[in-house]
Amino acid sequence: MGILNTLLRAVTWWNGQTLNTQFYTWRKGVKVGEDEQGNVFYKSRKGDRRWVIYNGEAEASRVSPDWHGWLHHTFDEMPADKPLAHKPWEKPHEENLTGTALAYAPAGSIRRSQPVERRDYEAWTPE
Repeated sequence: MGILNTLLRAVTWWNGQTLNTQFYTWRKGVKVGEDEQGNVFYKSRKGDRRWVIYNGEAEASRVSPDWHGWLHHTFDEMPADKPLAHKPWEKPHEENLTGTALAYAPAGSIRRSQPVERRDYEAWTPE
């Protein structure tokens, strides 16, 4: 199974890091933090580049807004050092659920198991 995992890492990028990314991170990266999902954040030794190694599937929406701001140089302080102040009305971070069974489906959607019958709509029929 080890050879298969190594081969998959050599040719895929969507599930963890590739061998090239691992080598680059080993040579030039400095680990600066980790989030609650196990994603690991790095910066270059010069400090000019920042990146994330995902814990599992590489899905950008799995990065919290705090770390997203750091990755994109919106602010220099890392969330581990200086957490962002959150408003009481803010919801916790959720990954993008589009295309999954948990994606939002409004009332009346054919994707719901039991669509709600709409009474506020009358279909137009030509005369």
